[in-house]
Amino acid sequence: MTIALIDYGAGNLRSVHNALVAAGAQDVAVTADPDVVAKAGRIVLPGVGAFAACMNGLSAIAGLVEAMERRVRGEGAPFLGICVGMQLLADAGEEHGTHRGLGWIAGTVRAFDPAPGLRIPHMGWNDVVPVGDHPVIAAGEAYYLHGYHFADAVDVAATSSHGATFVAAVAKDNIVGVQYHPEKSQAYGLATLERFLSWLP
Repeated sequence: MTIALIDYGAGNLRSVHNALVAAGAQDVAVTADPDVVAKAGRIVLPGVGAFAACMNGLSAIAGLVEAMERRVRGEGAPFLGICVGMQLLADAGEEHGTHRGLGWIAGTVRAFDPAPGLRIPHMGWNDVVPVGDHPVIAAGEAYYLHGYHFADAVDVAATSSHGATFVAAVAKDNIVGVQYHPEKSQAYGLATLERFLSWLP
């Protein structure tokens, strides 16, 4: 079963690829080819950088978003979004203006509210506190690096705290997204990827 690791110029691809293999993935295709994505057993969307740049990079590849839509939302392939890859699931992002996201999970990506003593971006190890019971998400500590967070989300799978509670993971049907970086989260991150690889939504 091929796992499509989406290459749109904005992801930590080598580290995510290596982590997926370490978690037991047999066939990881680093790809921007819509035909590969359309046939993939699972899809992983990483993301590093600004929301608008990532969304523009994804949208600039002819047929890629459409192939993702068809395979994930139409046919139910398990999907994992990582960091900005999770944020792109939102309706919109407010980094450097308001920009449309994929709109797969309702919510808006907003900046952390500045407060005395609060370091932004939020960087380093922090809790993952599950909300409800999801097969991919477990309690633990993970590595984060972000200045924006998924606000107003209904489909929250986990939270964490940085000045205030924020969304650490979202999940809806066959779609899951994590704000933290599994590929940088050592044993906890590998366990997250193992659960994703065995998940049958």
